[in-house]
Amino acid sequence: MSASSIPNLLSLRGGRGGRGGFRSRRGGGPGAGAHHDSTIQGTDTDAAVSRLSAVDVGYLEDPYATLFVSRMDGPPQRRFPIINRGTYTRTSAIDTLIQSFLSSATGEAGPTPERQIISLGAGTDTRPFRLFAGNSHTKITYHEIDFDVTSRRKLQLVQGNPQLSRILTSSAAKGPQIWTARPFQGGEYYCHGMDLRTLDNSMTEALEGLRTDIPTLILSECCLCYLKIEEAERVLRYFTSRIANVATIIYEPVHLDDAFGNTMVSNLAARNIQMPGMDRYRNAKDQIQRLRDAGFGAAECKSVEAIWESWIDAAEKERVDQLEGLDEVEEWKLLAGHYIVVWGVKGEGLGTLLRSST
Repeated sequence: MSASSIPNLLSLRGGRGGRGGFRSRRGGGPGAGAHHDSTIQGTDTDAAVSRLSAVDVGYLEDPYATLFVSRMDGPPQRRFPIINRGTYTRTSAIDTLIQSFLSSATGEAGPTPERQIISLGAGTDTRPFRLFAGNSHTKITYHEIDFDVTSRRKLQLVQGNPQLSRILTSSAAKGPQIWTARPFQGGEYYCHGMDLRTLDNSMTEALEGLRTDIPTLILSECCLCYLKIEEAERVLRYFTSRIANVATIIYEPVHLDDAFGNTMVSNLAARNIQMPGMDRYRNAKDQIQRLRDAGFGAAECKSVEAIWESWIDAAEKERVDQLEGLDEVEEWKLLAGHYIVVWGVKGEGLGTLLRSST
């Protein structure tokens, strides 16, 4: 595989989002101009197509993925096997971690504890639909934050599709940059149309619907990496300074100071995409230290390649291998080794999140 043809796991976003990222979690970017923001927002389309490709081939089950991909220009493109496997692995890992965060909400006796999830740069992520469609999580407050144009587009999709509007009922704009809905099984849903770069402690008004009294998970799938370092730090600080019991899951590329990493950066630059985080957080140690500096007392990290090896059991690996051939095994290991999932916790009542590292 030539360097110029290295595929981009960013186009994977989980079905992810992210989809603020790859979906590249858009909610902001380091560039000063609107053109860069538009480029970042456009990665959501790539991510939605990648998610649908993994679903169509059989890697993932997601009945909502097809609803977020336009067919005006013909049928959506099927991704290479290496990309489909990356989408599957990343999505499976994040789903596992989220279920770990919610685990005590379903495993404890007595009233179901409340939980809050905040998805940064959520884009066309289908995760809230998948969570709210089940009957296991009836007390979730779910926030999605992304650019206003992305937020409004999602509202139009929900209101115009019976399958989605049956899950998120009574969807309606509540203000100029927010819409809300009522999950049919219970809970709350808020979609904020805002630039993440404006989310810091200088805000005079609290984020609409934000709960500070319940365990909260902050999810960033390729979102914070598009912000300047200080902007990303302010976003995390906005939540950690307000919420005592908070966890985070971050999915991002890492540079690793090698030729492959240099080529990744060059390929992104050719698309007018910059990721300041790749230069600051180059490996697992840097990512873990990042969370500790942000106030998360405990943190863990695994590459996508390590997750495939250690979290996907043998039977599931065999099932996935039979879906389509993967000839580029060494390329897969190299590519997947340059993407990580890092997670951390601060406080109590956060399920079994850290036990997921084994």
